[in-house]
Amino acid sequence: MLNKARPFFTRVMTPAGELLARTPVTPNMVTVTGTVGVAASTLWGYPTGHLFLGTLVATIFVFLDMLDGVLARLKGTSGPWGAFLDSTMDRVADAAVFSGLAVWFVRGGHNQLLAAVSLFCLVVGALVSYVKARAEGLGVKANVGIAERPERMVITFVAVGLSGLGVPYILQVGLWGLAAASVVTLAQRMHAVRRNIAALDAEPPAPAAQATHAID
Repeated sequence: MLNKARPFFTRVMTPAGELLARTPVTPNMVTVTGTVGVAASTLWGYPTGHLFLGTLVATIFVFLDMLDGVLARLKGTSGPWGAFLDSTMDRVADAAVFSGLAVWFVRGGHNQLLAAVSLFCLVVGALVSYVKARAEGLGVKANVGIAERPERMVITFVAVGLSGLGVPYILQVGLWGLAAASVVTLAQRMHAVRRNIAALDAEPPAPAAQATHAID
């Protein structure tokens, strides 16, 4: 859903990308830096109770990470390795965010149930991404779901950040809502894959090429 806003963010990031394009900085450097920033800010900020500060710094690095695609386009270095690295770093960032939250709930938040919900969101989110990747490996699409990664991260950061500012119950509501939305998205993608594979199986086989004989 939020992927529809990608052209807008691309236009916003283009001036910064043009500046970076004049430097030796590569898109892969931006990808790794953004992930390291998100991981460091959440793995430090969340377990120590700095929910708002950790979220604020992580959000800054998320926007930095969005530069990698713009920079790759400007430098003409887009390719399979960059896409693979970007997807892998997304999983690392997700793991840091929800692991940091789980540690906070066990240590400072004293809520083991929400710690389990945080880990549940991490696992189901990883499955949502895996289903899409596996489907594409089978030659079918799975670009559906009410809570793709951008939506999941927005829900998480808004809930955690507002909780850090003292808004009551927002973190509990956000995490339970995210857990439910992630399960629905996983089901939507699995259904889409099954439907698309069935459609491929139902297609009539291509006619065999007729043999031709050269005339001597």
